Amino acid sequence: MAKNDYSISAFFPAYNDAGTISSMVITVLLTLRELTDDYEVIVVNDGSQDHTAAVLDELARVYPNEVRIIHHPQNRGYGGALRTGFYSATKDWVFYTDGDAQYDPRELKNLAALVTNDVDFINGWKIERNDPVHRVVIGRLYQGIIKAAFGLRLRDVDCDFRLMRREVFEHVQLEANSGVICVELMKKTQDAGFRLTETPVHHFHRAYGKSQFFRFRRLAQVARDLTKLWYRLVWRQEATAPANAAETNAPQAQPYADRPH
Repeated sequence: MAKNDYSISAFFPAYNDAGTISSMVITVLLTLRELTDDYEVIVVNDGSQDHTAAVLDELARVYPNEVRIIHHPQNRGYGGALRTGFYSATKDWVFYTDGDAQYDPRELKNLAALVTNDVDFINGWKIERNDPVHRVVIGRLYQGIIKAAFGLRLRDVDCDFRLMRREVFEHVQLEANSGVICVELMKKTQDAGFRLTETPVHHFHRAYGKSQFFRFRRLAQVARDLTKLWYRLVWRQEATAPANAAETNAPQAQPYADRPH
């Protein structure tokens, strides 16, 4: 297999993912070695309360030239972790997925196969959502409402399996600390005129940890955050500003329970 002439930063936001993050990092390392000679792996530990930090430090010791760990002393929320990862990446293309192993990092190859001069952003879409029935139903409602409200022209808004040019973050400034950052990312990227394509990826049952997103308080918070985001980006049509790496210094936010996937 011929290697690509572009470089890739792969990163994982991690919160209490001690049971899955090591396999995710090793799998993406093996995949990157097949794709390119110029790559890096970044893991953002967002104030985990289990032994995620110790696992990550050991990975950095074993792979010192390939793996870089960023520890948030306090939890900044899913959006805060994503922003740190996006603005810390140094390579031509930036890939991310979550550290909870609901996606297979080997399918990065499927995204990389679509890289051309005419594409800026490659978004995965879930072939089948492997979650409890109530999450599947709520997820479908969420998708329909979000796409209609924000005018998003893509198949899957909340598939956290994406490959994008690092240049995107020189033009798109992300601000959200909660899980609504995914909507903010897609809306601002679309409005900035970046060229997007999509490809199917597999979604797997969560084998470690437990999401607390599907609780009334969390849903209510996401609803409030989405309303504010809609007001800013749709009603007021705020212009997309240049990204600023300093924005990663976000205030403390809610843990990953705010992640709507």
